[in-house]
Amino acid sequence: MFQRLSEFYDWYVEHLAAHSYEVTRTRLDRLAGWAVEPDTGNIRHDSGKFFSVQGLGVRTDHGPVEQWTQPIIDQPESGILGILVKRFHGTPHFLMQAKMEPGNINIVQLSPTVQATRSNYRRVHRGRSTPYLEYFTERGRGRVLSDVLQSEQGSWFLHKRNRNMIIEVTGDVPVLPGFCWLTREQLGELLRVDNLVNMDSRTVLAGYPITEIADTRRDDGPVDELFAAITGPTAERAPTRRESAALLSWFTEMKARYELVRWPLPLSAVTGWTSTPEEISHPSGRFFAVIGVDVKAETREVGSWSQPILVPRHRGVVAFLVKWIGGRPHLLARAHTQAGTQDVIELAPTVQCSPDNYTGSLAEHRPAYLDDVLGAEPSRVRFDSVHSEEGGRFYHAENRYLIVEVDGDFADEPAADFTWITAAQLADLARFGNYVNVEARNLLACLLFTDRTVAGTPLPAPVGTTAH
Repeated sequence: MFQRLSEFYDWYVEHLAAHSYEVTRTRLDRLAGWAVEPDTGNIRHDSGKFFSVQGLGVRTDHGPVEQWTQPIIDQPESGILGILVKRFHGTPHFLMQAKMEPGNINIVQLSPTVQATRSNYRRVHRGRSTPYLEYFTERGRGRVLSDVLQSEQGSWFLHKRNRNMIIEVTGDVPVLPGFCWLTREQLGELLRVDNLVNMDSRTVLAGYPITEIADTRRDDGPVDELFAAITGPTAERAPTRRESAALLSWFTEMKARYELVRWPLPLSAVTGWTSTPEEISHPSGRFFAVIGVDVKAETREVGSWSQPILVPRHRGVVAFLVKWIGGRPHLLARAHTQAGTQDVIELAPTVQCSPDNYTGSLAEHRPAYLDDVLGAEPSRVRFDSVHSEEGGRFYHAENRYLIVEVDGDFADEPAADFTWITAAQLADLARFGNYVNVEARNLLACLLFTDRTVAGTPLPAPVGTTAH
């Protein structure tokens, strides 16, 4: 446990200095253990496990584009993302891991106690076993605070879900090298630091019950009024713009109104994309590319491996507009359709896009409220951090996560497909699968954990790592 965050940073830097990591780009047709199928162009692992890169056809009546084809990652197996919680002197602490992923900016980021695909924790790679796995696979190890199958990035994954779990334990838990206990307040400060708390941690932390936060809130130190109103002891009793039953009715209507049809395609049959031994990419320079990397990481279950990985072309923006309605902050959520999700609609942030994709011929499709976010006065920006997306499948994928407060004159009746929702309502829905998308859950974690006015300390520069 760390009494001060400076102690955490010392621990983090020592961990980086003690280990070496290397990520090197390589050709897709030279990935050890992988093959480009000659008849389809799909990229698959020799074991038939882990994941594959294939093509997908999409047709929908929800959005500016009615039909398209694209590459997509197909990972049908569900992994485990789990965080252990234990109270020390009455204060909950979260067991976090300094984990290397090949796509991470800063190489090593704070991950959940367990972050493993089924192939990994079943040791298909023939490497070391996953520490602490038994707490999440054996019943009776602790009190279940959250356990739900959650979707991941629907633009890049096909039907991808992971089991998000938070388990509170009371017995002794040995702290292995590379792991540490952090309080909610410490995690809140670290969530304000760019590219430190990874996506898998953020999606799991979004499931932490608001009631647990209210019961253990510290009274010392400055508290942000907006964030405190979201997680305070009266958060679940304050009036709402739309009652929960009406909110669910609206959400169900959105799902019933729109159509989303998907069909698998050979990667070689995807139109509008270029495939070479070096990469799969869109000629416009928009969207993303698929490349290959060779990885060396002495702290992982396997010391070296190769894999394909997706590279976004631009940094994205993920933002909630927030407005005080009836004395309570409300978030502006969107009913959003993405190519790879399990269902037609998931609740998304107000804005979720890569602005650089909406130039030239695509400028007419510029998302609603994007200019309200990007043009907000600095005093209105209540949270602003850049966070990496899942580093095991995406290379240097990052989004700017924002909470932007609007004034009382902002429209009470939002545009079509949008609704005002409280953080407590969003948190309730996030305890069930296929309701709240991963980007909204990431911002929800920031809302639940960052009620202090203290800004995060910049992350020390990585040591002993290379990427090229």
